[in-house]
Amino acid sequence: MVLPQIAPTTAPPAPPVVRLAQRPVERKRVIPRKAFAPDRAWPPPQGQWTYADWLRLPEDGWRYEVIKGELYMTPGPSTQHQGVCLNLTLAFAAFVNRRLAGKLFFAPIDVYLPVQETPVQPDLLFVSAERASIISERGIEGAPDLVVEIASPNTWWKDMRVKLPLYQESSVREYWMIDITTKIVHVLTLRGLHYATLGQWGSGQTVASEVLDGFEIAVDAIFAV
Repeated sequence: MVLPQIAPTTAPPAPPVVRLAQRPVERKRVIPRKAFAPDRAWPPPQGQWTYADWLRLPEDGWRYEVIKGELYMTPGPSTQHQGVCLNLTLAFAAFVNRRLAGKLFFAPIDVYLPVQETPVQPDLLFVSAERASIISERGIEGAPDLVVEIASPNTWWKDMRVKLPLYQESSVREYWMIDITTKIVHVLTLRGLHYATLGQWGSGQTVASEVLDGFEIAVDAIFAV
């Protein structure tokens, strides 16, 4: 896979130390009694996180995602992140509702991709009407048609180097990565088994989607926060 040549504006910060033994378990999920081995150390080392381990994580303002056995922790979103997400949500929703194209969802929502048991939480996603059967009460049971991640200095590395390959492997048809530092929108589409860059757009330009044929939005409108 050839990734777009994007230089991060800052090195990814080291995630904070997880001292979960001192935190109350607040996640409102039913955890099977036999899910945990009594002699298994917890929290587990990186590379050995499981779905059962993820269920034990607290709801404390952090976004926890387990990808290929690795735990990733992201702090609560910034006001700029939320403003960009709102602008995109309103634009996508107006288009999707007008065309009756499918359903739009935004974080937090659990997405259970076919390549792993533990869910991820994209910032924004679209499921076409033809694939509405993957929408369940607990979340999305399969690969969305379109996924949007809004990357900040804290999440850029994960969004491009960890989640992009995961979405590609899961056959997510279109991936938008919104860089709020450079104010550039990167759109990748699936070509066979690999992503290809559909385009990179900046100020004064208009972004277009392939999955949502006819959808366009000005980059300046995305970042008008």
